Amino acid sequence: MTDTKKAFLFVHRWLGFITGFSVFIVSITGCMYCFQDDIQDLLYDYRTVKPQPQPLLMPSVFQHAAQIKYPHGKVTSFIYYGKLRSLQVRLLNDKKVIALYFNPYSAKLLHAEPLKGTFFAYIKEVHLYLFLPKAIGKIVNGVSVIIFVLIMISGIVLWWPRRKVDRKRSFTIKWGAKWKRVNYNLHNVLGFYTAVILILMAITGLSFSFKWMTSGLYRTANLGKDYPLEKNIFKSDSTAVAVATSRQDSLHAGRLADHSYQVLRQKSPQAEYILLFLPAKAGSVLSGTAYPKALHFSYSDYYSFDQYTGKLINFLPHTSKSAGMQLNNMNYDIHTGQIAGFGGKLLAFCCSLVSASLPITGLILYLGKQKRSKKKRVQR
Repeated sequence: MTDTKKAFLFVHRWLGFITGFSVFIVSITGCMYCFQDDIQDLLYDYRTVKPQPQPLLMPSVFQHAAQIKYPHGKVTSFIYYGKLRSLQVRLLNDKKVIALYFNPYSAKLLHAEPLKGTFFAYIKEVHLYLFLPKAIGKIVNGVSVIIFVLIMISGIVLWWPRRKVDRKRSFTIKWGAKWKRVNYNLHNVLGFYTAVILILMAITGLSFSFKWMTSGLYRTANLGKDYPLEKNIFKSDSTAVAVATSRQDSLHAGRLADHSYQVLRQKSPQAEYILLFLPAKAGSVLSGTAYPKALHFSYSDYYSFDQYTGKLINFLPHTSKSAGMQLNNMNYDIHTGQIAGFGGKLLAFCCSLVSASLPITGLILYLGKQKRSKKKRVQR
């Protein structure tokens, strides 16, 4: 082994020791989360409904139903998942966010639960922050992922065969060999085949931990060009408060949501997945997002409405966004593989499973090498 490869081996090995546990946790929870929507659809019948010929009901109907269930709660958002799924209303009650599922055709309450009380919500928290407080876990997770990218690159350098005659056997796993050889192949061959996908998943995952990664992807896709209008923070016209409150026909939260929903339906007729977030405080806006496909977060249209007058003050369709903003919007779907449908999620699942196995097979390789070295010293 050359001095260069010895240096890469040293870096690869010790960085693996430092991040092995966190890489295993992040990878195994990523496997579990890949098909979380599919699994929940099979387990919980309240998530889906039978399609009806009539249109979906307006947000104000569900707001009224939610307030009956939780009189002291405050509705924060409406989520339309399309004609085949129940509608979700999120409501803040006693400092807890409650998710209420309604039949979108009849407004019948199907289910209610704390948003953070589910199994997959816990898996998501572990995946993002490990078992640490959010502020600390976010940094530890992000740094571990950066190191993981360096480990994958150094692993490719170590694995790559110098002679052409060695390349064929380096691309295959010899299942009939001794278990130590099989373990060696599992670590090297599977690591090589999944390296590109894992590095892509790592980079997109870093966007959830570090804003500089999101900004970096944005500027890279835009070739360094900036689009200030895409970064505008819109506010409602506070001078209209007195006018709006003095009128008998002033827009309250339910009517504002109804008006916004109708505008989204008109301007984004292809949208199956619609999110409406009510204003959180004075001066803020009602924001809406329309997606073509339920539970997919790509190709979105953005809306902002004045909370006092209902005026549409911003409309940014997907086709008008810069390449950088489009890439940032697709980040989650790329990270989970669902940008390519079921096959993409299956690929992400398999690669995450391989990623979880790499620290284990690598540790076995190291312990085996240490055992052989000790045996040689004893013989000498």
